[in-house]
Amino acid sequence: MKTRVLRVADWARPVPAVFREVRVATPEAPEGKPPLLFVPGFGHGAWAFAEHWLEHAASRAFAAHAVSLRGHGGSGQAPKATLRAYAHDVTQVAASLDRQAVLVGHGAGALVVAHALARYPARAGVLVAPVFGGWSTFGLALRRNPAGTLPALVGGPLRLSHRQLFSRELPDAAAREYAGRLGRASSRAQWQLLRHRAPEPPVGNPPMLVLGSPDDRVVPASALTRTAARYGAAPLLFPGMGHDMMLDARWREPIDAILDWLEKDETR
Repeated sequence: MKTRVLRVADWARPVPAVFREVRVATPEAPEGKPPLLFVPGFGHGAWAFAEHWLEHAASRAFAAHAVSLRGHGGSGQAPKATLRAYAHDVTQVAASLDRQAVLVGHGAGALVVAHALARYPARAGVLVAPVFGGWSTFGLALRRNPAGTLPALVGGPLRLSHRQLFSRELPDAAAREYAGRLGRASSRAQWQLLRHRAPEPPVGNPPMLVLGSPDDRVVPASALTRTAARYGAAPLLFPGMGHDMMLDARWREPIDAILDWLEKDETR
C-alpha cells in the first residue's frame, strides 16, 4: 500500500513543483525485492549514488533509484527551498514507484528521509552517516574547516573539504574530483539544519538501520550514537571510512551491509 500522510500545510501551503532528476539501475532478473530510493545529502546529487551503489544494488536484484533534491544535481533550481520541500521531493518520488520503497538517506539527506518517513509508509529506512543538525555538528565542522564553514552562518555556501569527506585510502585526485562536484543547499535549509527540529516518528513503524564510521570527520561519534538510539538501535560502524561512504575507497562494505540487512528482514 502506497499512501502518504497529509498535513494541513501540504494543501494550505503547497510545495512548488520542480523537475526532479532520478537516476535508475534496473536488475536483469527481478526477484520481487523492494525498490530502493537513495537520497543524497546537501551539496550532493543523484550522481553520488550512481557512481557505485545503484549498479551494485541492481546486481543483487534490487531496483535502485537515486533522486537529486531540488536545487541539486540535475533537478530544477530552488534557491529558497526548505527541508519540507526536500522531504516533499522524496515522498513524491517514492509514491511514484511500483512497490513500497526502502528510503536510504545520506548525510543531511538522512534527516530529509526521516521527515519523509513521517509521511510515507516505507518498507524500511536506512540512515547513512546521518547529519541531524544542531550546533555540535556545526562546531565540529567549524573546528576542522573554518574557511568552508563560516560562510554558512551568513547565508553563504557550506564547503566541505575533500579530507573531511573521504578517508586517506581514496586517492587524493579522486577525492578532490568528487569534492569539486559538490553544489550547495539553500541558505534556508542550512539554517533549518542548524536549528535541528526533530522529525516526527515514522508512520507504520518500519525497520530502521543506522550506519556510519567512528572516523567520520563530519558527524561526531556521539551524534551517530544518538541518532541510532532515537530508533532503538546501535549504529553499524565501519572504522576507517570517511563521511561519503558511497564514494570512498571501501564503498562496497556499507552497501553490502545494507542489502544483507534488507534480505534478512525479508525472510523474517
